[in-house]
Amino acid sequence: MDFQGKTVLITGGGAGIGLAAAQAFQEQGARVAVIEIDAGRADAAASVLGAGGKDALVVHGDVTCAATVASLAAQIGERFGALDVLVNNVGDFLRIAKPFELYDDAEIDSLYAVNLRHVFTVTRAMLPLLRRSTAASIVSVSSIEGFRGIPNCSIYGAFKAALTGFTQSLALELAPSGIRVNLIAPETTETPQVPVSLVVAEEHRHHMPNWIPLGRFGTARDIAEGIVFLASPRAAWITGTALHVNGGALAAAGWYRDPKGNWTNMPVMVGNGMNL
Repeated sequence: MDFQGKTVLITGGGAGIGLAAAQAFQEQGARVAVIEIDAGRADAAASVLGAGGKDALVVHGDVTCAATVASLAAQIGERFGALDVLVNNVGDFLRIAKPFELYDDAEIDSLYAVNLRHVFTVTRAMLPLLRRSTAASIVSVSSIEGFRGIPNCSIYGAFKAALTGFTQSLALELAPSGIRVNLIAPETTETPQVPVSLVVAEEHRHHMPNWIPLGRFGTARDIAEGIVFLASPRAAWITGTALHVNGGALAAAGWYRDPKGNWTNMPVMVGNGMNL
């Protein structure tokens, strides 16, 4: 997966999945541009990625601001001339979890801005640069929650599901231009945003290997590898689809192993064997 001479933009690239993806692309020879809303993380990413050199650009800014995105596009065009890969990585449930009827308009608007609207804004702004590439690719980071129900996060889930429709339709529009459009849908991943190892109480951590079929939650690098694959020539005939990187969680559809190793779809199981 050689990205020599290619330019990649990753939104929210200061930590977690975004930073891991930036590093993974760099390892394959890519020039990387990153935008990060948190100043401290932006500075740290600049140090890690070597933003003082000619092959990396780190911008402190908010992708929900159209003017900031327009400025970013201008900087990438001036610095690198074109864009080969756009990774729409920004997304967050904003720690808003409650019954639907308790959401207010401001909360809905904030979830829309962070999980869907900015994808429209960034993608539209970067398309002129992507069209300069001979084989461009767009990868948006969605979530397993866009493909299953998530109680008390119905708005977040709705916007993640909407990313699938946008990806499929845009893939058709851009296919004649040779621009591929896909998304990646992770299960819960250990990141500064969602520190799984910290949010699960100590007395319950021994259960964690049973909650995911492959026995663990994801790492940022797990997701980054999937992003790099979708953007690479090895995925040259893949567009308009989702890559599920979730350790088997979506296939399990609510099934998990109890402490005895038995599969169950109920929190409490009596006896042995599967609950149906």
